[in-house]
Amino acid sequence: MPKVDYRLNAIVDFDAIGPDGALAELALAAVRGGATIIQYRDKNSATRDMVARAREIHAAVGPTGVPLLVNDRIDVALAGGVEGVHVGREDMAVADVRRLIGPDAIIGLTVKNDADAQAAIDGDIDYACIGGLFETPTKENLHPIGFEGFRRLAAIIRGAKPQLPVGAIAGIGLERTPPAIEAGADGVAVISAIFRQKDPQAAAQALRRAVDQALHVRARREERA
Repeated sequence: MPKVDYRLNAIVDFDAIGPDGALAELALAAVRGGATIIQYRDKNSATRDMVARAREIHAAVGPTGVPLLVNDRIDVALAGGVEGVHVGREDMAVADVRRLIGPDAIIGLTVKNDADAQAAIDGDIDYACIGGLFETPTKENLHPIGFEGFRRLAAIIRGAKPQLPVGAIAGIGLERTPPAIEAGADGVAVISAIFRQKDPQAAAQALRRAVDQALHVRARREERA
């Protein structure tokens, strides 16, 4: 059984939400709405501030059993006592990450192209997140791959690791969630679709409902095939 339930990855992005956002409260609202994994992303803050925020978020969501991951920063994840890390092609190699954080921690990997898909196959990871699919207001995406690009990369990974959870990221909201699942995603990763809404908990509930319904439809279709 996969270590990670990737149906709804709520990314608490400090740069996107802003310094006035109460990250821990927002993360907990997302979890109460149905987020199955929380990721803390912060590209510019001082390390000490990041560790403090990671601990604060973890204190809020930890009791729920939903794991917290830190984007990029293995040192912050270790110091913050969280459940894992999410890394990309420019970060530390997966093998080195695994040696540092141990066999039980969660490692997620960004996949943008065929080489990244092969890295997901070769690496000791717990999920792959493919993207970006579309333009997004929170992160520059020069080469969106769309649903067809996602479908192709997901098929490469699934051919070698059929049980590895695969998520979709970038520009995903309610309308794009069902086609993302239909294209092969096990879940979606979002920022704006939850944390830039008036009611983050309600937004998370709607997204989780859409994911679950789309997964049910896909499962029934696969049973008939």
